[in-house]
Amino acid sequence: MAKPVEPEPTDDRSEASIMGLPDAGDMLDTSTFEQILEMDDDEEEREFSKSIVFDFFTQADNTFSKMDSNIAKKDLAQLSALGHFLKGSSATLGLTKVKDSCEKIQHFGAGKDETGTHDLSDEVCLEKLKVTVEQAKQEFKDVEKVLKKFYHDES
Repeated sequence: MAKPVEPEPTDDRSEASIMGLPDAGDMLDTSTFEQILEMDDDEEEREFSKSIVFDFFTQADNTFSKMDSNIAKKDLAQLSALGHFLKGSSATLGLTKVKDSCEKIQHFGAGKDETGTHDLSDEVCLEKLKVTVEQAKQEFKDVEKVLKKFYHDES
């Protein structure tokens, strides 16, 4: 008589929690971020991924400062370019909320609605940019806090 096959034990924790990633909700695409973590030589130090992430923090701060000055100058084209730039960097790290807001900044800067399909006046776009840039900054600060905690650097 054949012995019954025992089911494999299951682990209810997500792969992200197994890797020690914090629960970042919908702020972070963990599968994308895990690809960055896989490049680390040492899972304790995580020097490679930490350098990429912390370089992004500096880049984002600088880009948000440029966005603020271009809002003051009402330079929609430059705001679109900055949104596009930060969208790409955010997407690379899996920072979904920041990426989505930066895509809206890109569209508003191009004189379009948030989906990029309908034209809007410069005045409407500028007002939407003011709100969306502030939203993106907050989303960035939220995910920055989570990632600094992950890297044990909560200064």
